[in-house]
Amino acid sequence: MGEPYAGQLATKQAAARAALAAVAPDPQWLQPQPSPPEGFRNKAKLVVGGRRGAPTLGILDAAGAGVDLRHCGLYEPGLAAALPVLAELVASSGIPPYDVRARAGELKYLIVTHSPDAALMVRFVVRSADQVEVVRALLPQLRQALPHAVVVSVNVHSEHKAVLEGDEEIVLTARAALPMRLDPMTLYLRPRSFFQTNTVVAQALYDRAAQWCAQAAPATVWDLYCGVGGFALRCAAPGRRVVGVEVAPDAVVSARRSAAALVRAFRPTHPAPSLEFVEADATAYARHHDDPDLVVVNPPRRGIGPELSARLENSQVGNVLYSSCNVTSLAADLRRMPSLRPVRAQVFDMFPQSEHFEVLVHLRRD
Repeated sequence: MGEPYAGQLATKQAAARAALAAVAPDPQWLQPQPSPPEGFRNKAKLVVGGRRGAPTLGILDAAGAGVDLRHCGLYEPGLAAALPVLAELVASSGIPPYDVRARAGELKYLIVTHSPDAALMVRFVVRSADQVEVVRALLPQLRQALPHAVVVSVNVHSEHKAVLEGDEEIVLTARAALPMRLDPMTLYLRPRSFFQTNTVVAQALYDRAAQWCAQAAPATVWDLYCGVGGFALRCAAPGRRVVGVEVAPDAVVSARRSAAALVRAFRPTHPAPSLEFVEADATAYARHHDDPDLVVVNPPRRGIGPELSARLENSQVGNVLYSSCNVTSLAADLRRMPSLRPVRAQVFDMFPQSEHFEVLVHLRRD
């Protein structure tokens, strides 16, 4: 922070090129996709600190004390406006913040997501299941203060460990999914679904992948690690069969709902595309199915790893679109796939004011 934004983009472009130089010496590098340098985050993941009646929403310092970030300049305006209201509700509720050092208290995190249509999803992460009813009692007051909070849930995270949430999620509202509208599709985020934290840049990323996919003109596409289906849905076209593969059940439910809506939208004027979403491990699915024409991969930071890299290297897949948030693991995976040559790449500044970024690489079989 403090570096002029143009300089941040240039630094990220140079870092991406340097990290991939040994394995991708001559791709066409497009200009980086910029982001609004502030007010861009659609999601706040806030540690609840402080004390009963006077909570902090933000992070913890080295001593375990709460550092309040409810006024952070990275949040989208609608999200920024909601956080002080939520802080007051938490304070008035009497729910004690969780004290990490003492292992006492109840409210661990507040996770808030804001949609392009100004709707909110609010998640309370608590230590004990008996706090579900406490939050439920708070719901009328919350909905009155924030009528656009369409999804409210409680996640029970009883263990003392450095993970954000537990396995049990209780949705308190009639609606269980937050619509995230991106042209020409709407994604439906359930509480535990992953979505990019920068809506503007996510739209640009999906659009670029769809453009490169259209130019390759595949009849069949896999979207591996598809999440809620952004790449698969954006690459859908009449006459094309697209299969999204994702291990998280909630994300698959969301993707199937989006697919049904997209197919309906096609039908009045065009033949509907074939869209299927499968709940499975990406590598296991690839191991047991015939090669498609094009594969999209959008793995976690660890990359796709040796087994899936080998599967793609030894396949007849003609094109791969690899979206990565970690150029180190990306470079390692590209080394394992020498037959798939990087022909073009673009940096997407998903995370301004940090050293992190997303990069999309188009690989073509020689």
